[in-house]
Amino acid sequence: MKRFLFLFVACCFSILGMAQTTADTYVEVLYFHGKQRCVTCKAIETYTKEVVNSDFADWVEKGKVRFKEIDISTPEGKKWAEKYRVTWSSLYVNLWKKGKEERNDMTRFGFQNARNNTALFKKELKQKISQLLQK
Repeated sequence: MKRFLFLFVACCFSILGMAQTTADTYVEVLYFHGKQRCVTCKAIETYTKEVVNSDFADWVEKGKVRFKEIDISTPEGKKWAEKYRVTWSSLYVNLWKKGKEERNDMTRFGFQNARNNTALFKKELKQKISQLLQK
């Protein structure tokens, strides 16, 4: 009986450990903005949300892809802005794995393409998220 109880407890801890590791690995898409936004800033937000919610809907549901919109003019947003050292609209696509963050600043790319080359913006954003999910 003791042996069975020990094996049962060991299995439970093993399963919880695997679940913890899996839950700790995800892609986080962060879109920073202020109160006033230009047309390009709004395009970055619109198309980023579209890619995340359409192309990665199953991953979002599983918690493997997360999207956060951060208004840097709010007290909470200011904390995030300080952490990422952003002062205006920015786009980050980050991999979180075992508690460590791999940052990917896609701000310049977003401003160059979101409004005038939407197809390329969406394609590259999707590719970056997919690449990070495979790590």
